Amino acid sequence: MEKSKTNSTPWKTLSIILAIALIAVSLCCIVTQKDEKAPELNAKPAVSQSALSLWNDDAAAKTELTEYVKTVTTEGSEDFIPVEDRIAVFDLDGTLACETDPCYFDHCIYYYRVMEDPEYKDKASKFEKEVAAEVKQFMDTGESSDDLMIKHGKGVASAFKGLTPEEFVKYCADFAKTPSPGYNGLTRGEAFYKPMLEVIDLLKENDFTVYVVSGTDRFIVRGLVEASPLDLPDRQIIGSDESLVASDQGSTDGLDYQFDDDDKLITGGEFIIKNLDMNKVTVIQQEIGKQPVLAFGNSGSDSSMAEYTINHNKYPAKAFMLCCDDTERENGNPEKAEKMKNSCKENGWTAISMKNDWKTIYGDKVTRK
Repeated sequence: MEKSKTNSTPWKTLSIILAIALIAVSLCCIVTQKDEKAPELNAKPAVSQSALSLWNDDAAAKTELTEYVKTVTTEGSEDFIPVEDRIAVFDLDGTLACETDPCYFDHCIYYYRVMEDPEYKDKASKFEKEVAAEVKQFMDTGESSDDLMIKHGKGVASAFKGLTPEEFVKYCADFAKTPSPGYNGLTRGEAFYKPMLEVIDLLKENDFTVYVVSGTDRFIVRGLVEASPLDLPDRQIIGSDESLVASDQGSTDGLDYQFDDDDKLITGGEFIIKNLDMNKVTVIQQEIGKQPVLAFGNSGSDSSMAEYTINHNKYPAKAFMLCCDDTERENGNPEKAEKMKNSCKENGWTAISMKNDWKTIYGDKVTRK
């Protein structure tokens, strides 16, 4: 009996060793499988080779933007930007959409409302018609008084007073579906630059939050976007503003009035702010609450937004400016384009040439009249 007991000890020891070995091998397999899967779970898609396909391959701005996006979205990169801080801001007229056909969309819709709309033109005030006459002069000659933008803002607030936001947006969307005066095969709402829409697609695919920060009235922009190929929610559209009131509020201050079940929210007729120049910086902070890392504009009224983006930023940041140098496919202005190119050199912004950087603007089927 003693001998039998003694002989069993090595076998027990060996069994224990084998069991431990099997457990270790199993654990190694599990860890290996997790390690193999981890890159798949955490990997960020690289910038596609087909990104910005409507841009010429030798466009420096294309290379700079795609390399930037790749760098700041790659985990482990010293320039990595967390998703919540990937904020990009875009001007509208001349940056995303046609600026002069024959002038700004919000000028055209205002003139139509006051002077041509059969349901409103006979109700238009003397002030609204005076502003419309100045807008027409600007359309025809390109010249205007220094205070036209403020007068126009007040005129818009007055001419669209009493509409609900939904009614205002629908009115603008319907107008945006009318043909573009200067182009064949294009509506006003379709007059968005296809290469710039690709930029927005690229940014959205890489988890950037994109905002439109425009000098155009906020509701007019919403209506234009609704009739356009641009896919952005209303909460990411910022523009100039007029007052909003309750339908039964009258002249009562908001602190002395309570919205009730008989009320609707309507435009109040008072112009509040023209969202240009420094006002773009303040509204970005008020509504977004974060400093952007990318800014896109096309004129001096966007320079404050560009400078705010690239200076004193804790992340790598860039500003791109469109230069309206294409006089065949677009209503270009070579003098203005050259001025912007010089501004880009002086301020460290990146110039985008509509003429040299893009394969198309509105699509090959669209031609100027």
